[in-house]
Amino acid sequence: MTQNEFEELLTAVAATLTQEVRDKPELRKPSAFEGRARALLREVAGQQRVEVDPEAHAQGFPDIPVGEFGVEVKVNSANLWRSVANSVFEGTRHEKVKHVYVLFGKMGGEPEVKWGRYEDCVMHVRTSHVPRFEVEIGTHKPLFAKFGLTYDEFRALPDEGKMRLIRQYAHGRLKEGEHLWWLEDNPEKEEQRAHEPQIRLYMRLEQEEKRKLRAEAALLCPQIVKPSRSKNKYDEATVYLLSYHGVLCSQARDLFSAGSVAMRADQTRGGELHT
Repeated sequence: MTQNEFEELLTAVAATLTQEVRDKPELRKPSAFEGRARALLREVAGQQRVEVDPEAHAQGFPDIPVGEFGVEVKVNSANLWRSVANSVFEGTRHEKVKHVYVLFGKMGGEPEVKWGRYEDCVMHVRTSHVPRFEVEIGTHKPLFAKFGLTYDEFRALPDEGKMRLIRQYAHGRLKEGEHLWWLEDNPEKEEQRAHEPQIRLYMRLEQEEKRKLRAEAALLCPQIVKPSRSKNKYDEATVYLLSYHGVLCSQARDLFSAGSVAMRADQTRGGELHT
């Protein structure tokens, strides 16, 4: 089967599914929709003597392998053609699949089903603990065009190369005052971060550790000396302490303001002794 023939098959499947989800509300649920899509693909592909993989893993990518083609099934209960997709690393990709398509069921508004080529539908990557693509049928801004690569070229990159592009993309979207404290550009710095799940409160630390962390944050986050009316001047220090030391400081201003740090009767905290 050629790629054009498979796309004609998808067009027929999408048309049938559109009518079915309009007539049968029970098919609008994700599991029911995927099951019906699989059965219909098996039926139509069988007429072309192409077998739908009967042993496809439930967590595999894409959902429905059909020879060298694959169909990723997505459903949105809202009136939107957009959904979260798979991990950018594609660790569970079926080996035989060369061409991936999205079969999308939009169940909000007037239900409808459309398909698109995967590389044309990926339009964003969510930088959570596992970066995941987002797909949108009919998007005008495919993500891989922003990367200056084709989908297959991106797939061929090692994980480090993929993450380099994703970091650049994510940092380029940040607004003033926003941070991706866990998404580090420098691998050496990444390993310095606090990976323990336990978070310590700054106010509960011993005085010696408080002084050490305060000095370290002051040296590495010079924004703290901006004029008093400056917004977000303590944000970098707060993020630094949390991401590198696992220390949460809810009142970062108190770490660096003279009135809070110094004590008149304590020379170790910047004050003077009076007799």
